[in-house]
Amino acid sequence: MELIRTVDLHKSFGKLQVLKGISVSVDKGEVVVIVGPSGSGKSTFLRCLNLLERPSAGDIVFKGVSITAKAHDIDAQREKMGMVFQHFNLFPHMTVLQNITLAPIQLKKQGADEARESAVKLLKRVGLVEKADAFPAQLSGGQKQRIAIVRALAMNPDVMLFDEPTSALDPEMIGEVLDVMRDLAAEGMTMLVVSHEMRFARHVATRVLFMDEGLILEDSPPEKMFSSPSHPRTAEFLKKVL
Repeated sequence: MELIRTVDLHKSFGKLQVLKGISVSVDKGEVVVIVGPSGSGKSTFLRCLNLLERPSAGDIVFKGVSITAKAHDIDAQREKMGMVFQHFNLFPHMTVLQNITLAPIQLKKQGADEARESAVKLLKRVGLVEKADAFPAQLSGGQKQRIAIVRALAMNPDVMLFDEPTSALDPEMIGEVLDVMRDLAAEGMTMLVVSHEMRFARHVATRVLFMDEGLILEDSPPEKMFSSPSHPRTAEFLKKVL
């Protein structure tokens, strides 16, 4: 079942064209990893999907409804798309539990007890229940990113968007975050992941998109992308990073 479709998506910042016509669809349960050189438009594309950036032209269809229409409720849309950023974005003055329960209580109108119960279950899932009353400053980078994932999951989203979730982490912390993402993929969560982690793309993705200069140049299953890419620019890029 198709969950997301973009049609000729463009995004410009002044005279700078960042996205130059992205048309792609993602089905429920797919794990789509987006790779490419820096400046290719990967993060901008991801941010357009939940309208953190407004596309300059084109359409985004989510669960059969155009979300770029002016009358569309952006906040309701974002509740259904969890997003995990490169730099965690946790509230430093709140405990882990408060960070996780804030949005469900304020936006989904969950009761405090229900939100707390859900948060504790999610913390157990990522092995961090003992950190419920800690503050972000007391956590490692990997722990902060796992909490950021839990915070997004607490809204019970239909899709998770990951924007280079491991690029700010020390090498030894990357694995613990990728393990959580692997578990989510195994459970059937629909995911779009901008990442430089080629091993994750090779072993977890159902599809890999290669972007360069604002365009998707290749859209292939990982075994095809990594063994015999069809676009010469993809082959050039992979030769440098593998």
